[in-house]
Amino acid sequence: MAEFQPHLAALIAEGRELVICGDWNIAHKEIDLKNWKSNQKNSGFLPEERVWMTGLFSELGWVDVYRQLHPETTGEAYTWWSNRGQAWANNVGWRIDYHVATKGIAAKAKSAAIYKDERFSDHAPLTIVY
Repeated sequence: MAEFQPHLAALIAEGRELVICGDWNIAHKEIDLKNWKSNQKNSGFLPEERVWMTGLFSELGWVDVYRQLHPETTGEAYTWWSNRGQAWANNVGWRIDYHVATKGIAAKAKSAAIYKDERFSDHAPLTIVY
């Protein structure tokens, strides 16, 4: 994270409009995972990871596009489920896949969806229409 943040800051400073999509492996807020209380000491929901991500959004100016479109959505917003137990069947998931964008392109986002009609892996595709 310490090495990636200056790169993300430099990209913002260039003034280009970008979207970075993928598995960031961090559930940013409590609403981004089912069992947040029991996961506070687990990688992917550690305080330092969440603070780092908050910095990207509040200090560097990147935008979590899904959360911009759906500020309060819980439960159905998960993009990853453990292969242990019945996580998928019980929707015990995490939102760790993102479209992180610069403000200009984030403003063009019209809709977002997480495709769960079929299961391809432990992740579900996150699609955003810009």
